[in-house]
Amino acid sequence: MNAWLRQHRYALMVTVRRLIKQPFSSLANLLVMALALALPLLGSAILVSVQPVARQMSVTPEVTVFMRVDAPAGAAAGVAKRIQSEHQDDIRAVRVVGRDDALASLRANPAWQQALAVLPGNPLPDAVVVTLADGEDLSGRADRLAKIWKQWDQVDLVQLDSAWVQRLEAILRFARIGLGFLAACVAVVVLATVFNTVRMQALSQREEIAVARLVGATESFVRRPFLYLGGLSGALASLLAIGVAALALSPLNNALLGLARSYGAEFALRLPGTPMLAGAVLAAAVLGALSARWSVTRSTRF
Repeated sequence: MNAWLRQHRYALMVTVRRLIKQPFSSLANLLVMALALALPLLGSAILVSVQPVARQMSVTPEVTVFMRVDAPAGAAAGVAKRIQSEHQDDIRAVRVVGRDDALASLRANPAWQQALAVLPGNPLPDAVVVTLADGEDLSGRADRLAKIWKQWDQVDLVQLDSAWVQRLEAILRFARIGLGFLAACVAVVVLATVFNTVRMQALSQREEIAVARLVGATESFVRRPFLYLGGLSGALASLLAIGVAALALSPLNNALLGLARSYGAEFALRLPGTPMLAGAVLAAAVLGALSARWSVTRSTRF
């Protein structure tokens, strides 16, 4: 165990010395990877910040249950109580809109006054307006609930305007796919950068590697410093990318603050949580190590 730790400590020290020996080249490679990694971080910051705001828009996910015109007076209240008791996990609020209240609201609108004046009575039914709870697949959940409520007694029509829900979900889905594609492109950039860096290091140390093999060094001993080089480069670049993204968010938030306050709202972009950032650092390190292994395997065949 001690020998294994000594070998890894030696490989890590060799890697650090190589990075320090060529500071400008090492810093340039780290900056290239950091700027590439900062792009998906900024994209995830926008996505994470916009999602709760989108869920709190003034247009809420509502389903309207219209009763029959000849339904008893308490039918709407009974349907509202049934919805609350049987679907409490799917809804956020339920309110009953009486036919008289609905007619009064329409009459207050000048566009409807003349049309309603010629009607002999009130043609509007009682209605139950159901606000759905936030969650995934709002459109599918609204369709499922509408099909159930249509089969209830005294219910004439269930109307849901799921178009805005579908648009919202489509926009967020597009953003997630676009962010995934961007992350894949960044992964390719990191792979190529680490691959080329390790390749140049291996080629410049061909004689040293050949001598080490002559005196009995194993392939693991030869390759281990290059694996640390790739992993350490990925980890340092991701940490630098987090710093770059945090610095970039500062002026963006200053610009957004004035815009948001003009609409009477508070909005700010923020980076993802610590677990996600730690996962990104670990993923970058693993990706760098894998790229370094691939490169050193191809570049030390002599």
